Amino acid sequence: MSTIVVSHGLGMSSTDHWYPYLRSELGAAGHEVRVPQLPDADAPQADAWLKALTAETSEAPAAGTVLVGHSLGGVNVLRLLQQHDTEAEGPYAGVVLVASMAGEVGYDALAPFFEPEFDWARIRAAATSFRILHAANDPVTGEATGEHIMTFVTELGATATVPAEGGHFPSLDETRTELPEALRLVTELLRG
Repeated sequence: MSTIVVSHGLGMSSTDHWYPYLRSELGAAGHEVRVPQLPDADAPQADAWLKALTAETSEAPAAGTVLVGHSLGGVNVLRLLQQHDTEAEGPYAGVVLVASMAGEVGYDALAPFFEPEFDWARIRAAATSFRILHAANDPVTGEATGEHIMTFVTELGATATVPAEGGHFPSLDETRTELPEALRLVTELLRG
């Protein structure tokens, strides 16, 4: 049995959108799925989010854990990887970043999540494999969507899945209760 830990996005809760779907599908396959409620989801603080995610992952062995980050939750996962003691604990089994960002996207309130700059080599060493799911029409990353995707591919050696449609999985004022593409990517990583 593996552990999957999902870091949700800005303004979302642990029971929103496709998170319960992932928990249900992977749980039925015998895996433990954790989707912690990150503090102050509407006005997040980078340190508080990282502390909550660190606590949620601390008891599961890294080699048997897949991390999933959605949107700003993906940035939270990158920060977790950057501080991870790979020498002592080994790398995580894998990472799936859904509609996440490799750098700032113009929201001043979120700037602390991107400071200091990412240490890409350290992040890359902290997980065995990376998968990216990012729609070409993502309104959050907009015209820079390709830049974010390419940063993940070049800096992390990530494999990217880029459907033409999908928005931000979901976009503002929408909901999406299933995300089979994310389930497929997590399942790939679990198979090793």
